[in-house]
Amino acid sequence: MPEPEQVADIEEYTKVESIFVRHRNALLLRAKFAPIYTDYYLHLMQHGIRHNPELDLMLKDFLAGLTLHLVARPWAETIAWTVNLRAPRVNVFVTGGSLQEAVTGRLFTEDVREPDRNFFYSQVTAKQLAEPRLSTLEVEGRDPLRWIEQFYSQSEQRPARIFRHEDELFSLVVAQPDCDEEWLAGLDTQAAERIQEAEETNLLETRRFRFHCGCDLGKILPVLGSWRERPDDLFADADVITVQCPRCAARYKVTRDMI
Repeated sequence: MPEPEQVADIEEYTKVESIFVRHRNALLLRAKFAPIYTDYYLHLMQHGIRHNPELDLMLKDFLAGLTLHLVARPWAETIAWTVNLRAPRVNVFVTGGSLQEAVTGRLFTEDVREPDRNFFYSQVTAKQLAEPRLSTLEVEGRDPLRWIEQFYSQSEQRPARIFRHEDELFSLVVAQPDCDEEWLAGLDTQAAERIQEAEETNLLETRRFRFHCGCDLGKILPVLGSWRERPDDLFADADVITVQCPRCAARYKVTRDMI
């Protein structure tokens, strides 16, 4: 039996179940994202970050989709997704890994290149890969859940469906060999939520995640090392500047004597 403090610690994580749907040959990934979203909003408050509601929902949905996708993939992979949108001009970035039990992400809204189409970039790193595995595809629309379905179709070369339910519950259903693709294509939000009631299923594993970057000032400062010989170019007339983490947008105050 876990000690009380261990129970509290475990409850801070979103637990993702990996469930095999027998006779349909599909993998169901399912989780409630309240713990991740709570940590995400605490992070925004801590660093004084505000997003407009549309972009905020995009980032949250993309975080949920990546988290479920990570559980459909081998444990050792670290995955980063970026979608470069034409309108609104923004980069939506998320990254995470099962071994780290963490996902994080941010929005880039300043100095963003305006593409002629919307592009989805995926990068996968793992010890067994000599180089990161990169893929790029064009996506349509403004719904991150549809981007993920297009990613599966074009990059993963298999169909998948992802659904947003009430109470911050999400389901990702991914085709396996000999999948009943007609059944998969016919799923709607209600049917996806009832898969475990309507089908024969088997729980394969459970992984857990939290919203966590792991950045700190000690990791940010080395990035500024190239400015050491020309601090005036970096600071101009200021004695203190604010530097953002490229992964989570956390803000850190940097003074001249830190460089």
